[in-house]
Amino acid sequence: MGGEGEGRGLPQMSQAEVMKLLLTQDIDRDQTEPKVAASIGEQMLHMDIPLLPKSVRSRIRDVCSRVSPRNAVIVGGGIGHLSAWLFDLWCDDSIVEGEVEQIRPDSFRIIEPGARFGVIIDRLIRRYESESWAKVISSSWQAVFAESMSYMASSIALQETAPGSLLPMPVDLLIVDVPEEERVQATASAFDLVSPGGLVLALEPTVPTGDVGMIEISEGPTPAQAKVKSFNEWIELVKIVNDDHSLGFVELSGGTLVALLKCG
Repeated sequence: MGGEGEGRGLPQMSQAEVMKLLLTQDIDRDQTEPKVAASIGEQMLHMDIPLLPKSVRSRIRDVCSRVSPRNAVIVGGGIGHLSAWLFDLWCDDSIVEGEVEQIRPDSFRIIEPGARFGVIIDRLIRRYESESWAKVISSSWQAVFAESMSYMASSIALQETAPGSLLPMPVDLLIVDVPEEERVQATASAFDLVSPGGLVLALEPTVPTGDVGMIEISEGPTPAQAKVKSFNEWIELVKIVNDDHSLGFVELSGGTLVALLKCG
């Protein structure tokens, strides 16, 4: 995918066909977890860090193999679990020289506010010898988003990297991998930032169940009430994207992966 809505990896077809193609499983690709990612997953279990379901990780990898983004971003790097899946895709030794340039993005930014986790991700980048095009940003997504939108609003080099900008522009692939309570706002801001023709991938929040009662103004919302409010915001986001852009869903064993494609 590239600037001005020109997808480098997508053939010309209807939006519905694009979304169907994007979200289908690549039956020719090994669905076994890559060795490095599997090792990181074991570390996460020992550290009691929640894992994105394997079905979702592998499908995100399959989607990324089709879009060939110029500038890719992961929001919520953790200790590099999902990133390892993508490095395994983009640094595949079996790909002949030249074809790598067609698949691998020009830049890959992994946003992780935790400094200790950032050090681990930096080691992962070096392990894949990707220092020339991949980088971890040790900052909150809110800060990175605000800074990036500021550059865009001031019309500084929309089609090129603005001097001092944390994110190379335009961003045409943005993957949201944050806790559920942060996911809706992160996905909405990601869609605001992604360029025309760009794609946002996120796991759909779980549907709230049961009666949560009325919110007491003096006490604020309970966790259950906050979850309902967040899900209602998700429904509003889906409506907006569906009305003016393109939206796709695929139900997997670990949840529903959602693709939000911004039309020009």
